[in-house]
Parts: sequence; structure tokens; C-alpha cells
Amino acid sequence: MAVEELRKSSMMSHLLDSMDRGEDIGHYGRLVFVMVGRHFLSHDELVEHLIKDKDCDEAKAETLIKQVEARGYNPPKPDRIMDWMNKQDFAICDANEAESCNVYKSLEFPHEVYEKIASYYERHQ
Repeated sequence: MAVEELRKSSMMSHLLDSMDRGEDIGHYGRLVFVMVGRHFLSHDELVEHLIKDKDCDEAKAETLIKQVEARGYNPPKPDRIMDWMNKQDFAICDANEAESCNVYKSLEFPHEVYEKIASYYERHQ
């Protein structure tokens, strides 16, 4: 059920399909996957998908998930994803279609994610 929810985002569907094919989605692709996916998948499910990436073993997956959880990262904004995508070979989303990089348009996150974002913007204005 949770994977189907993630697939509502063309970018997340692309990342899932690419990992299923054993492709290396790059460090930033994996980072985006965890930053978004952790709100929909269990820890074990995240690991299960990440290790399908030919450049990610279980230890690397565990480390990345723990770092994202410890820092409480919110899903990234489209401009951040585009910036990261320019730093690696793998295309995380369709650069010609900015909306494909916007997970906030297609996915429903837990209420606390939106609260955290609002709180951040209030403090930095």
C-alpha cells in the first residue's frame, strides 16, 4: 500500500523503478528517496529498496537512513532536488518538467512535516 502511495509521485516512481532495475541512482537520488520515503515506508522497506541500487549495500543504506532520521530532514523542495541532480550523473527527476521534482504536489505527508516547514519559514523571515 505504501509503495503505491509513493508512486503517485512521478519522481518517486522513477527512483523505485530505477532501483528495481539495479541502477545506481547516485548519492543524492538515494538521499531524496529516504527523505521522502521514510514518511511512507518502514525502515526495513527503505533498506529493501535501497539495496537494489548496485552502489548501495545494507550498511550504506542503514547509515543513510539513520542520518536522515537523526537530522529530521523534511522532503526537499524542487529547487534543492534540481541542484543535487546537477551534482551527479543520474537524473532524479525530469529537469524539463519542474513539477516532476515537486513531491509536495503529488504526495500527502504527515501533518508534522507541514508544521515543521511553516515553523522554519517563520524563523527565517
